[in-house]
Amino acid sequence: MNSNRCITFLIIMLLSCTSGLLHVHAQTTSKQIRGIVLDTASVGLRGVNIRLTSSSDTLLTSSDKNGLYQFKNVGGDQIRISYSMLGHQIVTKTLPSSESSSFVVIPNVILTPQNSLIEGVSVVKVIPVVYGEDTIQYNMDAFKFRPHSLLEEALRQLPGIQVSRDGTVYAQGKQVSSVMVDGKKFFGGDVATATKNLPANFVKKIQVINYFGDYATERGIRTEEPEKVINIVLHEDSKQITFGQVTAGVGTRDRYIGSVGVNRFDDGQEFSVIGSINNTNTSLFSFGSPSGVGEREKSLFDANDFVDPTDGLNNIKSLGFNFSDNLAKNTVLSTSYSFANKRNVTTGNSFLRSDYEMNKISNQESYRTMSDDYFHRVTAEFKHRFKNNDILEIKPVFSYNSVYFGNYRERLITNNLVTNDGIYRDTSNQKNPNLDVNMLYARSFKKPGRKLVANMTLNFNSQRRLEDVIDAYATVDSSQAPPRLTKFDQHYYIRQTSGTDGVKASVSFVEPFTSSSFVELFYDYELTDMTAVRRVEDKLKTAEFDQFFYVDSLGVSYDYRFQSSRVGLNYQYIPNKAFRSNIGFAVQPLTLNGYLPREDMYYKYDNVNLVPTAGFKWRINDELDWSVDYVGKNNQPNFLHIIPIRDNSNSQNIVVGNPELKAEFSNRINTTLRKFITKRSQYFETNFAFNKVLNKIVSDKTALGTSTIQQTTFTNSDGYYDLKWYFLFNTPLFNESLQLDLVGNTDFYNNISFINEERNTTKQFIYSQSVQMRYTWSDYFESLFNTSYLLNNARYTWPYNNEITAHSLLMSGATKGYISDYVTLGAEVSQRFNSGYESSFMNNNPTILNAYLEVSFLRNKLGLLRFQGFDLLDQNKNMGTYSEYIGNDLYEARNNRLGRYFMVTFNMRLQKYPKKK
Repeated sequence: MNSNRCITFLIIMLLSCTSGLLHVHAQTTSKQIRGIVLDTASVGLRGVNIRLTSSSDTLLTSSDKNGLYQFKNVGGDQIRISYSMLGHQIVTKTLPSSESSSFVVIPNVILTPQNSLIEGVSVVKVIPVVYGEDTIQYNMDAFKFRPHSLLEEALRQLPGIQVSRDGTVYAQGKQVSSVMVDGKKFFGGDVATATKNLPANFVKKIQVINYFGDYATERGIRTEEPEKVINIVLHEDSKQITFGQVTAGVGTRDRYIGSVGVNRFDDGQEFSVIGSINNTNTSLFSFGSPSGVGEREKSLFDANDFVDPTDGLNNIKSLGFNFSDNLAKNTVLSTSYSFANKRNVTTGNSFLRSDYEMNKISNQESYRTMSDDYFHRVTAEFKHRFKNNDILEIKPVFSYNSVYFGNYRERLITNNLVTNDGIYRDTSNQKNPNLDVNMLYARSFKKPGRKLVANMTLNFNSQRRLEDVIDAYATVDSSQAPPRLTKFDQHYYIRQTSGTDGVKASVSFVEPFTSSSFVELFYDYELTDMTAVRRVEDKLKTAEFDQFFYVDSLGVSYDYRFQSSRVGLNYQYIPNKAFRSNIGFAVQPLTLNGYLPREDMYYKYDNVNLVPTAGFKWRINDELDWSVDYVGKNNQPNFLHIIPIRDNSNSQNIVVGNPELKAEFSNRINTTLRKFITKRSQYFETNFAFNKVLNKIVSDKTALGTSTIQQTTFTNSDGYYDLKWYFLFNTPLFNESLQLDLVGNTDFYNNISFINEERNTTKQFIYSQSVQMRYTWSDYFESLFNTSYLLNNARYTWPYNNEITAHSLLMSGATKGYISDYVTLGAEVSQRFNSGYESSFMNNNPTILNAYLEVSFLRNKLGLLRFQGFDLLDQNKNMGTYSEYIGNDLYEARNNRLGRYFMVTFNMRLQKYPKKK
């Protein structure tokens, strides 16, 4: 009884404190409308009479000394606004009836002087960008695009959106993870498939949504970090249309590309078939791209770097189907199937240095890898709303992956006294079926605000792997006089089967506490079962004894279970549309069990975590909002960390699992500030995040004696944390034709590791800054300029203080000119300057130059012929590809890539509109 009184008193105190800070009343159905009136010199006009009429309101106001005006609590629809001032022309604007946002910014209104009275002139202009709480909406009719351009090209012109060369889309500095068309996932949410196939003129709106997941949306509680999702809203006359395209191209160095895609939209029913084949590194499911350029690195920093970062030479085949339909008034079904086959051949060389006290181990390798990857995926999404407004969602995803991998390495490993010179060969076949099923049910009640939501996710995964490993080298040991020469030969055949089955279930009951707050009682359950069986045959001993010889010490039969329950309470307070806060607390007991049947060994770890959550979002005014969130989360160890075997199939790098590992627990606090400066069409966002992990799973490396052999195991340690900060600012310069984007990132990692049982701290600081300008002149010329700088600094404390600082500066530019309505000429160039890396190949400074000529023909420019030269200076293959600095390791690698080639592609668009009645 006393505890109930304490909880009630605490909630009342929270309500009192919060309502004392903010006390703003807003009608849920009203709109707030704001704008600026200017004269022809772009100076704010004072005293302009502004009249708003709607189906339910008639409101009057006048502009202030800066030309600013606003209407609050506007009800009804059919909104019409007129602007009048003595000696100026009358301007009238209407708000589209489909506009549902509660906060609307009217584009700047310019009043033109007149000498005599004339009849009123009606001007209707679409609002370019509308900012909502979790959505930024771009009304595409307010932007200018080239006729017949694809959506990908149009997205590049929207403020706050960047598109990399592989079709990866970034919105407000974050990668877009999924895409929908009219609220339905398109090809399982694949972004590039939608943006490279949908014509821009089909699209009415682009909505960039902070998506917290279906479970959080139905509950109304948001404690996890959202992902970026794009919803593409089509024009009404584009919802009944058949369209597609066919692409074929050939080039030098035996380059080729071919693709075909057909899409049918019919008032909610969508059907698409898309296929592609190429050896130009074009991204999977980037069908219909006539350019033939390749897959690009998924990094915002390199969004305008024109190198091709795809390693090796690739042959890619892919095929996909997508179907969605409204089976009934309240029932939606979406399904998709995709197939991809990627064959890759990569040659390269790498350098790895591991520093120990009195022992520095260096490993130089030249290698050739081959892979043949077959991937199938089937997705479905069923959603039904019952007559009583209950909601049922079922989303199964089945995938099957079959991979052949071959790896041949020539390596030279040295330390102060020992030299190993030999080869390492590893070939494997792996099959991996996986099934995920997500189910959600939301119960509706007559009482407003009361909710009961249940969510369950089932996962069934199995893997079968056959691996053949040969490890052979000659060792010269100079610690002896005379030096001693020995040879090592090892040939293992490994059979491994493993399975992981899991279930996650959550139930939430939400009850209104007051008219502006509610309480949530929730329960989460998670169970993961893992089994692994591994047998290792020594092929040399088998041949010697003429019978199968298995290495018992390397085999394993292992069962593992992770079980977690969490029960807690959330309180959320929303006094108005300007403020939302939540505070919660949960208790989470968890258990990790491991069992080795053959050895009859049992491992168990129990713990109870106390998990608080808290956060608020405050819309300080119409153009400024601020949010702060804290969340705690468990991370269980993966299979590699815990499997209790001593894996010496690579004799120079032995890995030993630790079945006694504990689960990690991360504490993350995140804050975001957003500012919309509507009168200047500017947007600013900055975010700071701090993450501290308890029981962090870290590596524990040991050099075995004075040899070149290293052994790695894993342990739990405290002391890890990271800090991340970024900002984004975009604004027009002088006019809307010149757009400026500034993006900055600063990351700091305090990594922990153990080396020869000594604690090592690696402090890594990464800073990047990008400045981008886009210029569009009329409809005949557009260009882009980008400058980016990256600093990577790593310092570690053991075996001695050491510091590595690498710099990279990128400068790039691209231009496109329309010589006529049918001929387009374009070029792009990027120059990178690298310094501070250990290996000489990492300090190369490649210059990449691409150029193309496009000729359109046929009716409505449905045909396109493209002549392209890629990497004209043939420098793409000269630069380093990968660097990593962790613990006492420095690793840098360079792989072969596509060099210069020329290509001719033909693209034909297919469009069929319904006959007008």
